[in-house]
Amino acid sequence: MKRKLFKSILTASAVAMICACGDDSASSNPATPIADNACAKAVVTADAWIFNTGVVDVVIYTDGNVTDAAGQPYGYYDSATGVVMDLNGSPIATGVDVANLTACAANATINPNTGTIEKFSSSSEATDPNNPTSSAENNGQNPSDPTSSAGGTNPTSSAGSNPTDPTSSAGTEPVENSSSSVEPVKPSGNPEEDIKKYPVAAYKNLLAEGSTQKGWNSRYWDSCKPHCSWMDNVDTSSQAAYAAAGYTVRNCNIHDVEIPTFTLSKGLERYWWGMEGVPSSCEVGAGGSFTCTDMAPIRVNDTLSYGFVAGPSNQGCGKCYHLQYDGSTSNMGDGGPDVKDTHKALKGKHMIVMASNIGHDVDASSTQFDLLVPGGGVGIFNALSTQIGKTPEELGSNNGGVLSYCMQKLGYWQVTKEQYQECVIEKCEAVFDSTVWPHLNRGCKWLATFFEAADNPSFVWEEVECPQYLVDKYRTTLSLELETNILYSEKWDNYKGDGQFITTDACSRTANAQGEHCDPDQLAADKAKSY
Repeated sequence: MKRKLFKSILTASAVAMICACGDDSASSNPATPIADNACAKAVVTADAWIFNTGVVDVVIYTDGNVTDAAGQPYGYYDSATGVVMDLNGSPIATGVDVANLTACAANATINPNTGTIEKFSSSSEATDPNNPTSSAENNGQNPSDPTSSAGGTNPTSSAGSNPTDPTSSAGTEPVENSSSSVEPVKPSGNPEEDIKKYPVAAYKNLLAEGSTQKGWNSRYWDSCKPHCSWMDNVDTSSQAAYAAAGYTVRNCNIHDVEIPTFTLSKGLERYWWGMEGVPSSCEVGAGGSFTCTDMAPIRVNDTLSYGFVAGPSNQGCGKCYHLQYDGSTSNMGDGGPDVKDTHKALKGKHMIVMASNIGHDVDASSTQFDLLVPGGGVGIFNALSTQIGKTPEELGSNNGGVLSYCMQKLGYWQVTKEQYQECVIEKCEAVFDSTVWPHLNRGCKWLATFFEAADNPSFVWEEVECPQYLVDKYRTTLSLELETNILYSEKWDNYKGDGQFITTDACSRTANAQGEHCDPDQLAADKAKSY
């Protein structure tokens, strides 16, 4: 279910209307549905309160989101001021105190895999049959008090959160959703299936909190080896330091097969030992290392996506950030930001991004995060054409990619969001063959679907713990040990992903009594091998 979030500081003169059913002792118990019980008639996906605006019943959640009775976004509630607002931020009612409202236990859930609402046939189906006053969906909490922590999790406490609502203000601790796995996730090759196996954390409503940390997204996909795949950009002073730094970022060959991020140096000799990063495709072409395509952004649900960014050099590798979009843009037109319907449609959505690249050309002063999205534009370097066999002209605009191409094609004024989205999807299909490059195709179309075809949107942000899904897509699986014996290779395009690397036992990091690191004859024989 998509929910929109709004700024909380408003003035209003409307009169609060308190739900009359709040005085009905039978209707105040959500575990006892009756014909005129407002809770039973509404879609309630977590502990909440029913409020009558004077026109319709709405559902107020603990995180401040407000939906209509059908579960669709309706507005926002500011507990500090008691104001209920509509989707445009206009006040509907003031002086609203949830303590005076009818409390409801969940009678519906949001499917974490599809984002759709799944309503119980009656609220009693969510009730423990051995305890008619205890909601099974509510983990034993008092169903008539959404703020109660007795016997379960307090949804207003940072000790837990609603796993079906990533916009919850109940902290950022990870919680397991219904499809979480206790075993390590084994990649299937399909990120859309893999992500269902991971727990989903709840994240704060930064817009409602009035966060002052602001930033904006540009976008790119050049296919180069990520900066954070280079050893120089992580701590390799010891194995422990290397692990604490999160290791290096995975990189792949031209066929999207993961390859080591570093090897033994090509300059090995009897008296010298060292390591060297696998060269970037943007330096050496087809035989070098590329960005792994499954690092494309992915939708978690209607309001949350994961992705990777090139962050300012002062942010560093391996850190994660929670971005919540504010409905505006960094693009400045005459007299102010050039806000389009695309930016407004993105308002309230969340992204958790992990820094896998260092944008030496991004603006640290304005917290620019360059979003890694296929079709986002190749920028200064271009290994994408080499990888997928498309000319630079076919990839869209050099800066901004397929969306900038569509904006130039359709114009910048009096163009609907849907027209931009349709154009982007059409261009993504033309650039990325879904049968050959499924991750690039999916990630490119994500720009139109989840991201609403928003150009350089602005957001508020905070640093957060990295979700395990992003960690697993980030971390090399082949260069985990600094004591490597994989030999340097001039070309990696023939590596098949079978783990049969060209290795050597001729060298050691620790020299012998004669100061020798390598046996020259054995080293020469090993170097003569090739993929």
